[in-house]
Amino acid sequence: MTIYCDESGGLNADAMTFSAVMLTPKAAADIHARFRGVTGLRGELKGSRISIVERAYLLELFDRAGGRAWVAIAERDKLAQNPGGTLPSDLALYAALLNLAIGRWLPETGGVCTDVVIDDGRYDPKILSHVREEIQAGLGQWGRASLADSKRSDGVQIADVIANSLFNITVGSQRAHRIQRIIDPMLASKAIRVAHLTHIG
Repeated sequence: MTIYCDESGGLNADAMTFSAVMLTPKAAADIHARFRGVTGLRGELKGSRISIVERAYLLELFDRAGGRAWVAIAERDKLAQNPGGTLPSDLALYAALLNLAIGRWLPETGGVCTDVVIDDGRYDPKILSHVREEIQAGLGQWGRASLADSKRSDGVQIADVIANSLFNITVGSQRAHRIQRIIDPMLASKAIRVAHLTHIG
């Protein structure tokens, strides 16, 4: 199995969400190909660019394929401030959310080799390489952590849609109510699970 990772939002948008999606590479490719074939999508699959109906269809394909996800969420107003009264940096928050989401998965892998694929688009590659090394250290012999261009990763694009869905719900966007209705059955079945981050360190 592979864990595909992507994030949505940031403290300047009142919340950041980080999704860690578990799928086989074949399942991710099949979901992505079917979605594109039906919707006629051109360009990168991103949660911020698709309609509510397209989102519902993608998540239905994900659920039907047995996909599962942990989504780590941090809300600006619920995040503990540093001693000086400042909030953590964007990178520190990103790394903490990543560690939380992957940390929830590792005990459930049963020691089975699991690769972790992280979107390389948010930060400078040198900075992200340090994040990747930390995840690799946590994985040990269980798997391999790598960075991927989301445009070339089926699983990362699916992870983007899930992160974006929970971001919309968390910040109460105009689409939040309808997205909540799409997500609710998957939350109930635990196909998608949520972990809240309230402090770092």
